[in-house]
Amino acid sequence: MITTHTIIRQLYPTVTFVTEREENKFICRDKDGNSVTVDADAVVAEFKKQEYKNKREVEYPSIADQLDDIYHNGIDAWKATIKATKDKYPKP
Repeated sequence: MITTHTIIRQLYPTVTFVTEREENKFICRDKDGNSVTVDADAVVAEFKKQEYKNKREVEYPSIADQLDDIYHNGIDAWKATIKATKDKYPKP
């Protein structure tokens, strides 16, 4: 699941500690405990760009159900099932 914390770690690889004081107000530190300043607007913008991943994750069938679908209906039917979710929540 994509969160603002994972986005911060993507944008600021030196960050090892993140806490959210209030909505979109982050306290971030590196491995030595030094404060790391992050651009909250950039974090929110990147989160919105990647939010489609969360929406897809909720709608995809479980791995067990996907494998069962492949076994009983073949790869093409499985692809159609997955494509419906991808089309519903496209990458920006």
